[in-house]
Amino acid sequence: MQRPEKEQIVAELTERLQSTETLIVADYRGLSVKEVDELRTKLIEHGASFTVVKNSLTRRAAQAAGVDAVLALLDGPTAIAFLEAEGDPVAVAKALSDSAKTTRVLAVRGGVMQGRTITPDDIEELAKLPPVDVLRGQVLGAVSAPLYAIVGLFTAPLQDLYGLIEARIEQLGGETATEEPAAEAATEEPAAEAPGEEPQAVAEEPTAEDEEEETESPQQEAEGEKEE
Repeated sequence: MQRPEKEQIVAELTERLQSTETLIVADYRGLSVKEVDELRTKLIEHGASFTVVKNSLTRRAAQAAGVDAVLALLDGPTAIAFLEAEGDPVAVAKALSDSAKTTRVLAVRGGVMQGRTITPDDIEELAKLPPVDVLRGQVLGAVSAPLYAIVGLFTAPLQDLYGLIEARIEQLGGETATEEPAAEAATEEPAAEAPGEEPQAVAEEPTAEDEEEETESPQQEAEGEKEE
C-alpha cells in the first residue's frame, strides 16, 4: 500500500471516528469471507457499517480524532461497526452478539456509545433490550399514563360535583312545584261584595215568649170580652 493511499485511509477513519457517536469494535479472526459478508449485510439493515481496519492506521486515526478509548481495543485483527445517525444500537448489538454465539469465533471487545466507553458486558446487556420501536412505545406509555391519571384526578371530582348540582336542582324543582298549590290554597280570600249593596239583615228566629203572646187561647179571649 502506497503512502498516499495510507494517508487517505487515515483521513477517512479520522472523519468517521469524529462523526460517529456509537461504535463497536470486534475481533473477526477466524471468520470466513462469507460469514463477514453476512454479518455486514445484517448490520447495514440496522444502520451500521462493518469495516475491517488495519490497526496501525486506525491508531493514527484515533489519535488524530482524540478517541483514546478506541486505542485500547486495537489488539489483533479488528473490525469496527460504525453506527449511523439513524441506526438502531440495540439491533446492531444483537446482531454482533448473535454472530458471536453462532460462529463461536467473533469476539466483541467493546466500544464507544455517546462518548462513553462500553464493555463487552454492556454490549451484551444492550442486545437483550427490546427493539427501538418497542422501547419508544414503552416510554410513551410511561409518560402518558401519569398524564391520564392526573386528568382523571381533575375530571372525576368535577363530574361528581356536576352530578350533585344537577340532583340538587331537580330536588329543589320538585319541592317548589309541590309548595305552590298549597300556598295558593292557604292565601285564598273571600269573594268581595258587589259595590252599593248593603249587607242583608239576618232574620231573627222567634223566641218562645213571642210564640206565647201570639197564640192566646180562646178562653182568655172570652174572659176579656166579659170584663168589658
